[in-house]
Amino acid sequence: MQVDTKKWTKKINELINNNKYIVYTMGCQLNENDSEKISGMLEESGYIRTNNPEEAAVIVFNTCCVRENAEDRLFGKLGEVKKCKDENGTIIAIGGCMMQEKNMVDKLKRSYPFVDLIFGPHTLEKFPENLYNILKEHKKIDDILDIDGYIYEGIPVVRDDKYKASVPIMNGCNNFCAFCIVPYVRGRERSRNPQDIINEIQELANNGYKEITLLGQNVNSYLVSQKQKGEDVNYKITVQNEDMIVNSFATLLRAINKIEGIERIRFISPHPKDFTDDVIEAIKDCEKVCKLIHLPLQSGSTEILRVMNRKYTKEQYLNLVDKIRGKIPEATFTTDIIVGFPGETEQDFEDTLDVVKRVKFEQVFMFIYSRRVGTVADKMENQVDEEIKHIRFEKLKRLYAELVEESNKKYVNTVQRVLVEGVSKTNDKMLTGRTESNKVVNFEGSKELIGTMQDVEVISEHMWYLKGKL
Repeated sequence: MQVDTKKWTKKINELINNNKYIVYTMGCQLNENDSEKISGMLEESGYIRTNNPEEAAVIVFNTCCVRENAEDRLFGKLGEVKKCKDENGTIIAIGGCMMQEKNMVDKLKRSYPFVDLIFGPHTLEKFPENLYNILKEHKKIDDILDIDGYIYEGIPVVRDDKYKASVPIMNGCNNFCAFCIVPYVRGRERSRNPQDIINEIQELANNGYKEITLLGQNVNSYLVSQKQKGEDVNYKITVQNEDMIVNSFATLLRAINKIEGIERIRFISPHPKDFTDDVIEAIKDCEKVCKLIHLPLQSGSTEILRVMNRKYTKEQYLNLVDKIRGKIPEATFTTDIIVGFPGETEQDFEDTLDVVKRVKFEQVFMFIYSRRVGTVADKMENQVDEEIKHIRFEKLKRLYAELVEESNKKYVNTVQRVLVEGVSKTNDKMLTGRTESNKVVNFEGSKELIGTMQDVEVISEHMWYLKGKL
């Protein structure tokens, strides 16, 4: 659905005096993409970004509700910015997934009554309208929808990076994993029209972007929910003046691969149960699609996976890895792992360590299980003791550190294609970039190389980065 935000942003521009804003992002890459749209709508309204909350006329918190520490961070920041409200009359807005949780909204109203606007991900496109009404009428607004909402096109975007961009291809999730709140706050799966996706990526390529990451809670079920409803999903689209049919995630990858100027295509997150053969073939055939595959494991225990409602076993996961490597020998993997899910025994945890050892992941994003109100797992009685969770977490960290050290050695004396992202944060005489497998490489070079792809020889490895030379 197309939206025109300018109707409201022009009105806002006529009202504002102090035109500084700040957006705090507290979540995943989808959350970050929503923040880029919030920034886009604010800047279209005449606001200018600042990093100092004390000089901001508008402060926006874009929240996440996947883990408990996100709540603690929000409440801490709200305490910090209250003085901005008291001294400057700053407008405080809170959006994102956390606002779809009734208990959280009730707590905000009770404990933080100075908040002006509460909105959810389903009403993001109405942000300028709501902001205008706050400025004009000085009233507090709640704009939460308990329905799935629509896919909105045409919202302005201000991106933080000049060379890498994230592009959502779908919203929502139908999987209902026992630990996850996402289906309850983001709603059911809704896929974007492929031509809208192609147009957005083409514009990014025209503006000099080299790498794009396709986003979705379950990207490899793109268009599946429409198929299940009996809708015609054989979209006729045009890419680089070539007509194509897109009717699946695999065909979408092949279409994006044809866009000139884009050098790398990544995607997160797929679901192992939906990783079909046509997607594997597309990754193999498309030279721009990175052979680094994010494949969430969550647990290596078949029993825990069953209780999690993940719909695959340890053996099925390992067989999928073997199948992918059989088709794409250079494939590498990253993953997500939850430690201490309810009922996890020592043997269950050892099964997780076993998978990590066998797959040899390039990166492991590991999390200690935290209870989320409204999920199935929250009601389970066999919660794991916090001390045991932390002991297991540290054991997994040590194993991962050993694997990283081992993995890094294979890069030494090889030539890697690196997207030069900027100047190193720790040494302003060095440039930094990433390989296709997402390894950080630091090397000497002219700043004119920033934003380009360069061949870099790796000369040494240093735990969390590689050192190279042009």
